[in-house]
Amino acid sequence: MDNSLLENKSPLKFFLLVLLLSIPFWILGAMAGDLTKILPIKLPISALTTFCPLLAATILVYKQREMQGVKELLKLSFDFKKIKNKKWYIPIVFVMPVIAVLSYWYMKMTGATLPEPQTPLLFAFISFFIFLIAAIGEEVGWSGYAIDPMQNKWGALKASIILGLVWAIWHIIPYSQAHHTPIWIVWQCISTVFLRVIIVWIYNNTVKSVFATILFHAMINVSTFMFPNYGSHYNPFVGAIFIIMTVVIVVFFWGTKTLARYRYT
Repeated sequence: MDNSLLENKSPLKFFLLVLLLSIPFWILGAMAGDLTKILPIKLPISALTTFCPLLAATILVYKQREMQGVKELLKLSFDFKKIKNKKWYIPIVFVMPVIAVLSYWYMKMTGATLPEPQTPLLFAFISFFIFLIAAIGEEVGWSGYAIDPMQNKWGALKASIILGLVWAIWHIIPYSQAHHTPIWIVWQCISTVFLRVIIVWIYNNTVKSVFATILFHAMINVSTFMFPNYGSHYNPFVGAIFIIMTVVIVVFFWGTKTLARYRYT
């Protein structure tokens, strides 16, 4: 969508609409249990809220520009041609797997009892495409609609933290319905906030490619659920340590205003 639409986007309306659209799924999640009957991973029914940001953005864009705007919005899902510097596929694809491996090694070295990692190739392949579709449902909204007007107002780092807080709060009910402990949820929310900084960093350095954020978002979930026993031994506290370290490196080298001005260029 063209930059002239930025002034007409309302992140606040978007957030409220995402919340409103999510409520039925949260209620259903409280009543219907989880998805473990059809998936081996620990997900509640309320995880289906993943498509609410896409739906909210579609509704708001349709009100503004009708079907032409909606078509432009949906095209953002596959705007990979914006990624002119193909080197950016390295952090997009590998940052989260590296963090997952480092987390596993740290936990092993500090005495945690962990099974040997097993990665069924078929499960990895299927889960990647499931999480890629789910990431489209989120990132077309978060990155395709909400982040740009926020960056224009507050700068990249502050905007990404604010959006990260909204993103984390939105996840609390699904985390709870997945029967995680309060301390697990707290650390996962902290990880979520800092992950949004990395996502905005990738977005801004790939000429604002929503596809780049979708692919990275999918790798977040794949890396988590590739942890031993489909993510059951994943520790968000340990993950947060390495995610925060990554953000510190990003901010040091790329700055806070745009997260895209590499200091040694």
